[in-house]
Amino acid sequence: MLYVLSVGGSLIYPPEGIDIKFINSFADYIKKEINLDKRFILVSGGGQGARDYIKAAESLKINKEYQDHLGINATRQNASLLKAYFKELAYKKIITEPKEKINFKQKIALAGGWKPGRSTDYVSVLLAKTYGADTVVNLSNIDYVYDKDPRLKGAKKLKNLTWSDFRDIVGNEWTPGKNAPFDPVAARLAMNSKIKVYILNGKKINNLKNCLDKKDFIGTTIKD
Repeated sequence: MLYVLSVGGSLIYPPEGIDIKFINSFADYIKKEINLDKRFILVSGGGQGARDYIKAAESLKINKEYQDHLGINATRQNASLLKAYFKELAYKKIITEPKEKINFKQKIALAGGWKPGRSTDYVSVLLAKTYGADTVVNLSNIDYVYDKDPRLKGAKKLKNLTWSDFRDIVGNEWTPGKNAPFDPVAARLAMNSKIKVYILNGKKINNLKNCLDKKDFIGTTIKD
């Protein structure tokens, strides 16, 4: 069975720098799962690296489209790091065109950003459509979607949401480096494509395993 995992840049490249501990534990888990005949497309976010480039570009008065290109390059760099770590277990190239199906023989493939105006969340949904998966697992640094910024007092966790409810929370617009549990434009595509999304904390590997094994897990399910 094929799983599409959107691996948030906040996990790979948090503000403190590239998280080697996370990469090791996450990759070890994926290696165990492919021995159980699971296959994965892993879509890497850009994290702090992308935000740093975008912020610098803003300061240098570089246009929005090129800011997005810089963010895309950061996602692909993170994907390249993971690909190199998996070695021969992963498909030899980074997927950069999510609408074109590649019949890769390996059990792991890596993808990054696609084009300006489209986040890696959007890429994940497109890849799910292209490869016939009905679910995207979105890994971030939060346990749930909340009704407002979880850093604010009184924020409530939401375990189950419809796409309409989720879009009421996050809005409809995407900007480079936007910090949201799932990109609003990707949310619209997932809703229209009848794709379910799980949002959970990627650092909790056992919880991710429970999710993929269809057991009780800590996280938010979004579907219609």
